[in-house]
Amino acid sequence: MCGFVGFLNDTPDTTKNEAVVRAMAARITHRGPDQEDYYVDDKVSLGFRRLSIIDLAGGSQPITNEDSTKVLVFNGEIYNFQPLREELLEKGHVFKTRTDSEVLLHGYEEWGKDLLLKLRGMFAFVIWDKAANRLFGARDIFGIKPFFYYMHEGNFLFASEIKAFLDNPLFKKELNKERLPEYLCFEYIPNTETLFKHVYKMEPGAYFTWQDGRFETARYYTPEYDIDNEKTLAEWETLIDETFRDSTAAHGIADVEVGCFLSSGVDSSYVVHEMAKRNRVRTFSVGYAEEKYSELSSAEEFAKTEGVLNFTKKITAQEYFDATPAVQYYMDEPLPNPSAIALYFLAKLASEQVKVVLSGEGADELFGGYHYYREPLDFEKYMRLPLSLRRALAGLASKMPNFHGKRFLMRGQFPIEKRYIRNNYVYRHAEVNKVLAQPVDAPDPSEFTKPYFDEVKNEDDITKMQYADIRTWLVQDILVKADRMSMANSLELRVPFLDREMLRLALQIPSKYRVNQETTKVALRGAAAKQLPEKTAHMRKTGFLTPLNDWLRRDEFYARVKEKFESNTAKRFFNTDFILKLLDDHKAGTAHNMKKIWSIYCFLLWYEAYFIQN
Repeated sequence: MCGFVGFLNDTPDTTKNEAVVRAMAARITHRGPDQEDYYVDDKVSLGFRRLSIIDLAGGSQPITNEDSTKVLVFNGEIYNFQPLREELLEKGHVFKTRTDSEVLLHGYEEWGKDLLLKLRGMFAFVIWDKAANRLFGARDIFGIKPFFYYMHEGNFLFASEIKAFLDNPLFKKELNKERLPEYLCFEYIPNTETLFKHVYKMEPGAYFTWQDGRFETARYYTPEYDIDNEKTLAEWETLIDETFRDSTAAHGIADVEVGCFLSSGVDSSYVVHEMAKRNRVRTFSVGYAEEKYSELSSAEEFAKTEGVLNFTKKITAQEYFDATPAVQYYMDEPLPNPSAIALYFLAKLASEQVKVVLSGEGADELFGGYHYYREPLDFEKYMRLPLSLRRALAGLASKMPNFHGKRFLMRGQFPIEKRYIRNNYVYRHAEVNKVLAQPVDAPDPSEFTKPYFDEVKNEDDITKMQYADIRTWLVQDILVKADRMSMANSLELRVPFLDREMLRLALQIPSKYRVNQETTKVALRGAAAKQLPEKTAHMRKTGFLTPLNDWLRRDEFYARVKEKFESNTAKRFFNTDFILKLLDDHKAGTAHNMKKIWSIYCFLLWYEAYFIQN
C-alpha cells in the first residue's frame, strides 16, 4: 500500500516543482514510510511514498517503461498480475521488476483503457504519457483505494489523500459549505464532491484523461445484476465457498507476513479460517472494558478453536476521545462513524507486528448482511394496498401520539427509493436548518440516492437497497475508514469479499438466498457453516459497537464536547442553542442524541485541523 501525489506544472522551474511535490508527498508519509521517489519534467510533477509489500528491493516508483515515454504512480495491489505479466511477456514487453506496478504500465501500453477490465485488485493510479501529452488514471471497481483531484482555474492536482494539496501553492483551500446539509444527513457527501471546494473524488470503476487542458472522465464498470433463479441454495453455498477460497488465496500474496482482523462475526472469522489453512496467521481484535460493547471474548474463543494467535486491546474512554482529533485529520473529510476510532486502534495494534491484514468489509453489502434489508419483506403485503389508502393511514398516524407501528405506517406511504436512505442516517432533512446557523436551500437527501434505485428499477426492493449501499455507503463510509485508519498506521488492509469474482457471483444470487424473515446473508452463512463452528456462522450481526452513547453522559467527556459546541467555530456554522440542547438532553438521559452530537463534534475537530491549525 502506498500513496501518490502529482500536479500539472504552472512553471518550468523544475527546482521549485520538485520542492512542492516533495512537500506534498511528505504530508502523506504515513501511507508509505519505506521509500520515496519523484519524477519532474517540464509538464508534470509526480511523487510517491511506498509501503513495501511485493518485490521489496525492486518496487520503486515512479516507474517508467523501456523508453521512458510513460511514467506510472500506483497505489494498491493487482492480484492477477502474474498471469497478466506472462501474457505481456509473450507479446514482447520487457520487464525490469517483478511488481504489479510494471504490469499496469505495460498493460496500458498494450491495451489502453481496456486494461482496466482485466484487473483483479484494488487500485488507483496515474500514467503520464509524455509522447501523447496526456494523463490517464483510474480507480478500482469498488473504490477501495482513494483518488482525489483538484480542478480550478486551469490547475490540476491529484493525490491519494486531500491533505497533500495543502502543500501546493496552486491549491486554494475553501470550505464547500453548500454541502453541509448532505454531511449532516448522510455523515458524508453522497456524490463526487467533497467538503473542499473544487476537490473531487474519482468514482469507483471510472477513469479519467487530461489532455490539452481538457478533463474527461467516464465509468468503465458499473455493477449489473443478472439473477440466476435456477440454482439451489446448496449450489450457491458451494460456489461461494469455492470462490472465496480462491479470493483469500489471491489476497494473501505478499513478500511480507499477512495477518487478519478478527471480530466475533462470520465475515472476519471466515477470512481467518481460510488464511489459517495456509499459515499460522496472527489475528487482531479490540474491545472495551464495558463488556456489553465488547466482542473480545468471542474473538478469543474462535481464535483458540482455529489455533491462531490472537492479540487484543481494550480501548479506554480517555484513549478514544484523545485519538478523535487525529482520526478526523487522517480522514481528510469529517467522518463521524464511531467505529472509525476503534478501527484506528485495531490497525495500530496490528501494525506493531505485520504490514498487511485481511478484513471482512463488503460482505454485508454484497451478500445481504444488514437487518434492514429484511424490511421489504415486512412491507410486502402492506405495499399492495392503494397508495391513497397508505397516505391516509400515514396522515392519521402523524397526528397521534407515539404507538407501536406508527413508524411502519408513516414509512409505508413511500416507495423504497424515498423510504430508504439508509435507515440510520443522522439528521432528517427537516432538521437540517434547525441545526445550521444560517439556513441553506438544500435538496431532499433522497434526490442523491434515487438515481441508484433507478439504475436497478426492474429488481426487487432488497436488491435495490443493496445496490444503493454498494454505490454510496460502502464507498463513502466503510471503505474510507478502512483505508484511512489502516494507512494512518502504515498498514495495508485487503478485503477479499470485495473481489471481482466475488462480486460477479453475488450479482447472480436471488434475494431469497441473501435475506429472509429469519436471518441475513443466507447463502454466505450456509457456505461458512461448512467451515466454521455453528455458533460463529450464525452469529447475529452487531456492527462495531462502541460505548460512546454512555461516555457522552460522563462529566469529563460531556465537558469536552460542550467546550467545542460553545466555540466561535461552532457559532459560525451551527445554531449553538439547538446543539447544546441536544447535548444536555442526551446527558440527562431524556434523549438518545449520540449520532447527532458526534456528527457536529467531528466536524468541528476536522475544521480546526484543516482550517485553523493548518
